Amino acid sequence: MKKKSEQEPKLPKRWVKCSTEEEYFGDERKSSKAERKRVKAKDRSKYKKTDVKKQEQQVQVFDPKALERGRVLSIASQGIYVQVGEEIILCTLRGLLKKDKTQFKNLVTVGDFVFLERDIGGHGLIAQVETRRTVLSRAENLSRRKEQLIASNIDQVIIVVSVVSPPLKPSLVDRYIIAAQKGGMEPVVVVNKIDLLETSTESDPTLEEEKQLYIAFLKAYQEAGIRVIPLSAVTKEGLEDLKLAMKDKASVFSGQSGVGKSSLINMMTGKNLRVGGMVDKTNKGTHTTTTAQLLPLEFGGWCIDTPGIKSFGVWHLDQEEIKAYFPEIFEYGRNCRYPDCSHLSEESCAVIKAVEEGKISILRYTSYFALMESVANAHFRR
Repeated sequence: MKKKSEQEPKLPKRWVKCSTEEEYFGDERKSSKAERKRVKAKDRSKYKKTDVKKQEQQVQVFDPKALERGRVLSIASQGIYVQVGEEIILCTLRGLLKKDKTQFKNLVTVGDFVFLERDIGGHGLIAQVETRRTVLSRAENLSRRKEQLIASNIDQVIIVVSVVSPPLKPSLVDRYIIAAQKGGMEPVVVVNKIDLLETSTESDPTLEEEKQLYIAFLKAYQEAGIRVIPLSAVTKEGLEDLKLAMKDKASVFSGQSGVGKSSLINMMTGKNLRVGGMVDKTNKGTHTTTTAQLLPLEFGGWCIDTPGIKSFGVWHLDQEEIKAYFPEIFEYGRNCRYPDCSHLSEESCAVIKAVEEGKISILRYTSYFALMESVANAHFRR
């Protein structure tokens, strides 16, 4: 018999009793840490509005009254430009703020009211973002899992579209309208380049189709209660109507590249923003605005120019919400046989019947159909 000193050293105790259990359950000590990380990453409770408010109340590491309050004018590669009184300060985000895990892709956006402190060199450190009154956002273009903020604390979204070059896209307009209303803002649709429709259509059937689309668009969207302003930056038709709509309000210009946003803003502000042209092969506009910026209006109010985008995914949109954003579809839907009718393919659907009878615009219904089909995949990586 071996002496106590000669006995084999004790191995660390493990809870696994046999190889079958180990194969099935694994080593708890090795996997528990990884499992906790996985569960924490999947936990979405920190994004709930009630929990976010609790965190904001608990994590108050400074006194806002002791800091300077300003408004974000633009965000560039150099930093965040904030106006405090008559002064414009170049700022960065405070370290603690950058560590916050939120559903937002960007923590600060143009139009935000922020509290900041200054460093020795006179630059600003943003310590807190004030609660936003309104916000225009979209689903992040790549993963769809984050909310990308475009602008905040504004009154209305000027949705600029054009005819012919690039052609009118009602489905994109509806996405902007929903995003505006969802964010608490009034949508105003501006149809630019209407002067191009005055060209003779005898030798150009495509132009005739565009003209008919434009006429149907005006009728459908005005009947749906959406304000539409036909306009030409060339002939100046409609400019006074746009100026009146923007007077004493904070407006954000949005739309795809090439529709003439920068040209219109130049006319409204007297600025000289770079204006892009069209790419002949794709019939798409070139990007001229690379960052959003807040600009003052001489006749009262503010406007924000935003970069042109190719696609616009509405953040956190479900099918029931979509029905509510199409009032004509919602009203006819009351007469459907099934209370949960999606109005896509069901029998005895009052909405489909109204579309067939011309009581609901085919343009609006096509947009509705596309949104309903795509909403299930809105936040999946492409």
